[in-house]
Amino acid sequence: MKKNKMKPKWKPTLILCLLLATPLLTQATEPAGQQPSLQLTLSDALEIALNENLTVRIAGEEIRRQEYARKGTYADLFPQIDFVGDYQYAIRKQTMYMDLGSAGDAEEESSGGIQVGRDHTWSAGFTAPVPVVSASLWKSLKISGYDVELAVEKARSSRIEMRNQVKQAFYSVLFAGESVNVFREAYDNALRNYQDIEAKFEQGLESEYDLIRADVNVKNAEPDLYNAENSLELAHWRLKALIGIDLERPIECVGSFAEYETNLYGSFLATDTLLNDNSDLRQLDIQYNQLKKTKEMQIAEYYPTLDASFSYLWNAMANDFRFKNYRWDPYAFVGVSLKVPLFSGGKRYNQVKQTSIGIRQMEWQRDEIQRNLRVTLKQYHDEMNTSIKQYHAARKGVEQAEKGYYISVKRYDTGDGTLLEINDSQLSLTNARLNLNQSVYNFLIARAELEKTLGSEQPL
Repeated sequence: MKKNKMKPKWKPTLILCLLLATPLLTQATEPAGQQPSLQLTLSDALEIALNENLTVRIAGEEIRRQEYARKGTYADLFPQIDFVGDYQYAIRKQTMYMDLGSAGDAEEESSGGIQVGRDHTWSAGFTAPVPVVSASLWKSLKISGYDVELAVEKARSSRIEMRNQVKQAFYSVLFAGESVNVFREAYDNALRNYQDIEAKFEQGLESEYDLIRADVNVKNAEPDLYNAENSLELAHWRLKALIGIDLERPIECVGSFAEYETNLYGSFLATDTLLNDNSDLRQLDIQYNQLKKTKEMQIAEYYPTLDASFSYLWNAMANDFRFKNYRWDPYAFVGVSLKVPLFSGGKRYNQVKQTSIGIRQMEWQRDEIQRNLRVTLKQYHDEMNTSIKQYHAARKGVEQAEKGYYISVKRYDTGDGTLLEINDSQLSLTNARLNLNQSVYNFLIARAELEKTLGSEQPL
């Protein structure tokens, strides 16, 4: 009787505990560390890279650093207010002589002197020098402005380089994915042929030789598929490492070459050959302007400078260290200082000549780089043109190869063809599709390099 009374009490409690514990048990049985696949478009990859990449971050911080440096240069135009303190101990005091009365008396008086001053001399107060006329200082302000401009251009160059690397990595993922599809289809076709031949062999309609050949074809298709899958995985890792995503996080690149095939001509026709935005040339132009301003600043070293100063100090003199008994006497003055450069041993002259040679070298360097860039532009432009021609030839090749494979399979089914014809047509179809994908990939890579050379931050 007691056992029957206890059953209604603990059974509902046990059932409730099991129901509450079910979600916890389910979570515990899930694989640890498994994350959902991250869907990435090319725009997403570029955005993540530009926000997370350390090279781009460093370039951005360099801009801020140069901004502070420029502000520090402008500070030289304002008075520099300092608190100064000075202490002197008189090892030997200064002697003063005074002439009193007539000339005859002066000879007698001048025989002895009076020592002035005390053992300890203290001085404290404020000084405020300010430049009034300084041509070289004003020229240096413009140079610091070019430093900021150069940092901004280098940051833009880092972004352009990063965009190029991300694009190429993203296109490599798409290319590897297209290759996997091609080899998987070839493997599926080989497996399907083997299964058909195996069924016919069991019915006595096919020879053992054809069955063996079909099995060999399946085995030969497997390594290509595995290599393609491994290449796709490696391309994913390279892209994740580049844009700063956890390497263990699975990703899936959204897109296919079919989306780019429709715009090959449009992208090719939209290309430009102007180098106005090329980052290398822009940086050279900024450095060239810097050198010119540096030369002007060095020439300005020949000009006089005028500085003003203001001081307000307190002095105290004593023979002991009883500070509370010291008498602090204030004094203040305002003054100007004129400095006229006369001779520096040829230092200023040699500096100007050295900078002039640097300017001439940079002019020649710019011409050389511009010529090389034009050659590079033509190279990428011709590669894009060639890739378009290859694409159209490969597209027709794929159409013919698909038709040839279909005919070879039908001929074999009707007994008019051989397995060798199927294998040959399958190989032709695989190569045609790989060539088609390769032509699109080559076009996209050449276009990305062209965008980098042109200095474009927007897709063509």
